[in-house]
Amino acid sequence: MNETGEAVADAAAGAADSAASAPASATAAATGDLDLSPRHVVPTAARGKKKPWFAYAVLVVVLAASGFFVFQFLTNSLNYYCNVDEIGVKSNCDVGRNLRIQGVVDKGSVSKDGAVTNFVITFHGVSMPVVLSTEPVGLFQPCIAVVVRGKVIEDADGSRTFEGNDIEVKHDATYEKDNKDRIDEAQKESDACSRKA
Repeated sequence: MNETGEAVADAAAGAADSAASAPASATAAATGDLDLSPRHVVPTAARGKKKPWFAYAVLVVVLAASGFFVFQFLTNSLNYYCNVDEIGVKSNCDVGRNLRIQGVVDKGSVSKDGAVTNFVITFHGVSMPVVLSTEPVGLFQPCIAVVVRGKVIEDADGSRTFEGNDIEVKHDATYEKDNKDRIDEAQKESDACSRKA
């Protein structure tokens, strides 16, 4: 063989040797077949699991805010029963809070201005003007005990007005059972009002 032939033979033998020593994937790529042989995995440095502190912090903030709003809603939506003389004195009978106040409608105090009814209620000698935004129904008249639902509003000069949105002339059975002493007091006030000239 001549030199060129020997070089070609050596190149062919070298190619055969390198094909035999090449990984299977290279062989498959060269042949076009799909290689399903397992691969060698190079391990990476192990990472510690990160704690989702940010997610925990957000969850705590959301739960705290939700609890606060639920508490505010429940305390503001409750209608506490208070007598007129207990406004600003008794716990939960505060100005600006939703209340039900009890008192006797003063004689000669009822007036109407369109759909609004104005009157004064008194209990234990303490009086409060009421502005009722709904039409009183039923037995509403002077010298009877009523319960008005609404809020006490304090004006800039310190005077207070009760802005009512509902009125009860007759108490329900639960209130009568639980507040017999209040009803008896209101009846005494009502009787005294009726005796006035």
